[in-house]
Amino acid sequence: MIRHTFLLIYRHFLRFKGTFLINLIGLSSGLACALAIYLWVYDEWHFDKFHEQDKQLFRVMENWRDANGITTKPETPHQLATALAAEMPEVEYAATVTPPAFFPKFTLNYKGNNIRATGKFVGKDYFKMFSFPLTQGDKNQVLIDKNALVISEAMAQRLFGTTKNVLGKPVEWETMGVKKTVFISGIFKGIPANSSEEFDFILNFEAFEKDVMNMGVNWDMPEPFYTYVVLKKGTNLELFNQKIANFLKNKSSKAQHRTLFLEPYSRHYLYGKYENGVPVPTRLEYVKLFSLIAVFILVIACINFMNLATARASRRLKEVGIQKTLGASRKILISQYLGEALLLTSLSLVLAIVLVVLFLPQFNQITGKQLALHFDGNLILSVLGITFITGIIAGSYPALYLSGFNPVAILKGKLNRSGNEVWARKGLVVFQFALSIIFIVSVLVVYRQIQYVQNKNLGYDKDQIITFEIEGKVTANVKTFLSEIKKIPGVVNASGKIDKFIGGFGAAAENTPITLDGKQIPVHNIRVNYGLIETLGIPVVAGRTFSRDFGADTKKRVVNEAFVKALSLPEPVGKIVKGPNGMEFEIIGVVKDFHYKSLHEKVEPLLFTLEPELATVVLAKVAAGQEKETLARLQQFYKEFNPGFVFDYQFLDADYQAQYVAEQRVAALSRYFAGLAILISCLGLFGLAAFTAERRRKEIGVRKVLGASEFSIVYLLSSEFSKLVIIAICLALPLSYLLVKHWLNSFAYQIELNPWYFGVAGLLALVVAWLTVGLQAARAAKINPVHCLKEE
Repeated sequence: MIRHTFLLIYRHFLRFKGTFLINLIGLSSGLACALAIYLWVYDEWHFDKFHEQDKQLFRVMENWRDANGITTKPETPHQLATALAAEMPEVEYAATVTPPAFFPKFTLNYKGNNIRATGKFVGKDYFKMFSFPLTQGDKNQVLIDKNALVISEAMAQRLFGTTKNVLGKPVEWETMGVKKTVFISGIFKGIPANSSEEFDFILNFEAFEKDVMNMGVNWDMPEPFYTYVVLKKGTNLELFNQKIANFLKNKSSKAQHRTLFLEPYSRHYLYGKYENGVPVPTRLEYVKLFSLIAVFILVIACINFMNLATARASRRLKEVGIQKTLGASRKILISQYLGEALLLTSLSLVLAIVLVVLFLPQFNQITGKQLALHFDGNLILSVLGITFITGIIAGSYPALYLSGFNPVAILKGKLNRSGNEVWARKGLVVFQFALSIIFIVSVLVVYRQIQYVQNKNLGYDKDQIITFEIEGKVTANVKTFLSEIKKIPGVVNASGKIDKFIGGFGAAAENTPITLDGKQIPVHNIRVNYGLIETLGIPVVAGRTFSRDFGADTKKRVVNEAFVKALSLPEPVGKIVKGPNGMEFEIIGVVKDFHYKSLHEKVEPLLFTLEPELATVVLAKVAAGQEKETLARLQQFYKEFNPGFVFDYQFLDADYQAQYVAEQRVAALSRYFAGLAILISCLGLFGLAAFTAERRRKEIGVRKVLGASEFSIVYLLSSEFSKLVIIAICLALPLSYLLVKHWLNSFAYQIELNPWYFGVAGLLALVVAWLTVGLQAARAAKINPVHCLKEE
């Protein structure tokens, strides 16, 4: 019986080759898309979940309450980890960690071999908490000594040329003018690709706390450190959060507005930020979005199968009638037609896997990932599950439809067609094109928003400005270095600052409390050298900027317009404002608001603090048209001024664009998905149009004999499908408006949704449908009526 069923399916495929190819292409394209998106979603969903203690691993967060609501930050006091481990029996391990933005890159030096690297200071239990396997050293011992250094295998190769016999070797690290000699105590494997943490080496936080900063106990003010804990198994998270909520309040009378809670460590990748104390699923939104796109594209492919199968049902009526007359039950017929759909879907899966293998490198390039097809148990079960569900969905309606015919009526030729069949087929076509139109609108809006982001006036001049981190001799001679590079031909201006300019304030610069007349606001603090405002071309709207002509300006500040507005200052210049620890300073100038963060966020209060002898980053403006020569001179000068170190620069514009990598990837993927959705929809429409033309061959022949023109026949065959696409447009445009508006709301600064975005999408869908149907209609209109009528 099974052999007979497969034989029937095989003969049906041979008989209807066009339908078979259309379904094969549509389903394989849909499955390939779904498989690629599955790999991406699986990778996103499992970020940071490779740690063995993932379910017990948490990051401590702080909620700050003020008149504006709740501000949630991961920064906590440096002694919090030690206090929680000592006072909370539920805590198994705790560690303090310096955040990624705390330091610029370090320089590691071994016998004159200077290597730029990313590192951080961590508590001694760090490797007991996080699963970064050590290839050399014991996780219980590697960070016991405060002068310990744990490096990656790749860093060991770069420093020593080998990973053997390196334990105990001395290495000097340097950053921000601080130098210290430490000793290799362990080597860890490379960081997994699905880790949000990226670093080359680890240092003991005790050395930072005692030798570098000489830090004392401080519960009163916020500090720029992360605290991680591992709770003992069986600990109730909700009860523990209630227990530690007032931990800071009990330590300091000045911390009454601050409460603590734990956030699962692996959740922070998908939930990137908090709004008024509530986690916002930033990356999770894209995970949901692309999962939905995969489902929709598969549904569009399934609709093709349903439509073509039911449309061609008339060709299989006698087959169904004979089978039923010979005793075939409805269950057997349903099994046959579902088997047909599942077999076709299985064939499509094979082709889909080939397509994914071929295009996965390009997909990885777009997504910035390292995805690969590893057929482990999870992937095999998921792929087979998706294929089975797709086959059942695609084949269910045709199976139920075909198996439900009355055999007597079929064989007598008295079968009455149900209007429900026609309406169902039309409804599926409308649904297909509605989804395609939503995709088109999304592509247009995302593209326009990215263009807006790239071309918006940011309030400063980012063009022709290079930025590079400094190290070695330069850190101790910032003033001299800046003075010398300004003399280099082609350098228009230069200055320095601590941390990167775009979004790089370091955790210590976030939410610095400023007070005036009893009103306190959080502000961002940028520490700069002389001339930074001028180098960036930031307009001054009142007062002046920092200048040596006025003596020491270290106790004076320049603020932005948002700062003035937040404190309601009608005459800001000359005002005395109180900063952290009761320190007062004078406002000497106001600059126009500029976007120092991404356009996702509003411009917030900002102040510039002068640090004339300190810098970690230099910004230099080079003359237009002289970039190549000027950069060569800068490289030669840096090599002479700072021997042994590499001049590693990038343009400020690249830093700015890096903030929108996620959006650019969404834009690129949206274009491909929209194109695929339209292609699959048009394949189905092409098949339906071909079948319609074939079914009405005799009618076309009679009409031509009676004098109908080719144009009138094309119009006759195209008008019905055009109406369906117009209905799809009317349904899709309001839905697409709501969807793109929701996405745009993640930007504080966004484009206006002009009507032409929606008009273009609708018109494009209509033109594509016309071309698809028109091709078949024109072909049918050219048929010689003699060939049509002589078949009678």
